[in-house]
Amino acid sequence: MAAGYPVADLPVPLTAGDAFTIWQFAPAVSAGLIAAAAGYLLCAWRVGRRHPARPWPAGRALAFLLGLAVIAAATQSSIGAYDDVLFSDHMIQHLLLIMVAPPLLVFGRPVTLLLHASRNPLHTWVKRIIRSRAVTVLTWPPGAVGLYCAVVAGTHLTPPFMDLVLENGTVHDAEHALYLVTGYLYFLPLAGSEPIRWRVALLDRFALLLATMPVDTAVGIILTMVPHEIFPAYARDGRTWGPSPVADLHAGGWIMFIGSDLVMSVLAIIIAVRFVYDPREGGRPGHWVERLRRATLLRDIAAAGVTVRGAGSGTRGPGGARRTGDRNHRSHGLRSRTIDDDAYLDAYNAYLGTLSEHAQRQDGGWPDW
Repeated sequence: MAAGYPVADLPVPLTAGDAFTIWQFAPAVSAGLIAAAAGYLLCAWRVGRRHPARPWPAGRALAFLLGLAVIAAATQSSIGAYDDVLFSDHMIQHLLLIMVAPPLLVFGRPVTLLLHASRNPLHTWVKRIIRSRAVTVLTWPPGAVGLYCAVVAGTHLTPPFMDLVLENGTVHDAEHALYLVTGYLYFLPLAGSEPIRWRVALLDRFALLLATMPVDTAVGIILTMVPHEIFPAYARDGRTWGPSPVADLHAGGWIMFIGSDLVMSVLAIIIAVRFVYDPREGGRPGHWVERLRRATLLRDIAAAGVTVRGAGSGTRGPGGARRTGDRNHRSHGLRSRTIDDDAYLDAYNAYLGTLSEHAQRQDGGWPDW
């Protein structure tokens, strides 16, 4: 219902029970969601049929279907029925559409699935589209961050736009689509692995999060601090139940503040875990940790004049020791080794022996412990 309707046409007071039973059916939205789910499952079935030993991961399919379910709940459940009546409900809808559904859809990797399931000419068309200049520009991470910040701030802190959304159903539907597209473009480099041009390092993903979290937080705090209703459409809707317009506005601000920070914090934790632990190593510390440990040990060993056996030739360090860098390791098949292998352990023991000899020369014998 659009704001400004007679009191008799407003939805009944929203209760905890009604929140789970009210459903506002939208044929166009439902048809699109059903088509997306059916197409995704059909592609997953085709991949499984072609590659029985490597079927499409069930977790990705589940994530994509959950993303579609979130869209359905945000637009057709009680959340969609009361978004023109309660600003707090409107804010819940926005968070679901821009911060919950998009990362689930991104994790489902629908583009990659389509590439695996399709054949020419569709396969070639899809590759051309994702490699096109338009898609390259749209998926540019800094541009996606800028779009996200502009959409979040512009749609929540511009009273004339909010009133237009509440009074025009077409504009309201367009706003929903804007949130979904913006959220998808923003989360694509953060949580996705689609075959687009841009590849964002894990540390850079933290930078993208840090660039957007202040905007979400600032918008939420501003909405909790304004002393009066800033959206006239909510103030003149004739509602006589529930919180006052100002209290409802403040509640929406808190939902924005807490909800957005919670989603971003969860994503930051996931990125941190991926940074430290490489899943290809079965939960062991990732390659960056191993490279750092190995480089430090080899530097100390080379300085002590000890050679790592089996590490191949390299530049000689002090005392005639051979310095072996990552290039030599890769060329001699040691890329998968760790410094806990026998060759490195033997070199490390020899290194400890040189430290002991050095201590004896300095102190005339073993030091007193």
